[in-house]
Amino acid sequence: MTDVVLGASVVAKWFRSTNERRVVEALALRTAFGSGEIGVIAPSLLPLELINIAGRKWHWARAQLEALAHEIEELGFEFVEPDLRSVARLTAVGLTAYDAAYVAIAEDHELQLVTDDERLIAAVPHVAIALADR
Repeated sequence: MTDVVLGASVVAKWFRSTNERRVVEALALRTAFGSGEIGVIAPSLLPLELINIAGRKWHWARAQLEALAHEIEELGFEFVEPDLRSVARLTAVGLTAYDAAYVAIAEDHELQLVTDDERLIAAVPHVAIALADR
């Protein structure tokens, strides 16, 4: 099994595909995760980001958000805390602290960060790869 860090831009597509790009690639990762082909390590802020996307961007109602929270808990991701010094270093070069958390975890665990955020890929090409290229 290969571990990866998945960004919120990828995992969000697992829960809503309408008006989203690269859904096929994101769902292929979900299938690979479900079959045990890949493991997922993510910052503990990922569930908060997903609920925020669903509530603020997708305008989901309370019941949908609560169901999403339950689904996220059941995924079985390995949630870890990033090294704060690494987050600080990455934030100092222009990343948001949130993006830096994903990058720090990928660097610290020597893993790829799979994202659909082109800006992030351009900023840290040594660790981030495009969802389309996975």
